[in-house]
Amino acid sequence: AADGLDAAARVADLHPHVVLMDVRMPRCDGVEATRTIRARTHPPTVVMLTAFDTDDFLLRALDAGASGFLLKHTPPAELVAAVQQAADGTMSFSPSVLQRLVTHATRAPQPTASDPLDGLSAREAEIARLVADGLTNAEIAGRLFLSLPTIKTHLARIFDKLGVTSRVQLALAVHGHNGASGRHR
Repeated sequence: AADGLDAAARVADLHPHVVLMDVRMPRCDGVEATRTIRARTHPPTVVMLTAFDTDDFLLRALDAGASGFLLKHTPPAELVAAVQQAADGTMSFSPSVLQRLVTHATRAPQPTASDPLDGLSAREAEIARLVADGLTNAEIAGRLFLSLPTIKTHLARIFDKLGVTSRVQLALAVHGHNGASGRHR
């Protein structure tokens, strides 16, 4: 696609499972295109690809619903692997981007409110923590002896209850609270 508007239109026509999205594009940047795409019913996973790994781009992309963030100098084999991982429900980040995200999350003011997982059932909270630990849906299903559709149903409820739109946002919510309280698992 030539720009973000074209990317959103192509997603509507082609119904891909994964979109590899550039951040900087004419007319409509990749962040806004991602927001539009992720607002669709049954949206594809979006992995951002950019030459710029600034905190602003990273946070805006994650807020828009991106599930990964790769730098353009990522070797081709790693790009292919990241797209395949995204299709499997795993978050993908270039190492330097992941380090920036962790650094930002640990410096961010920690919420003083109650645990964001308090509104979840015990099973939903368990699944949310496993997502935050980086497990795929299939790995969670295997660990909890549940079917993959059951995991997906729980995740849809978790996303709705917590007001998040991606696994990354869910992980940030879980880790943000755990960092504040010192609890994990």
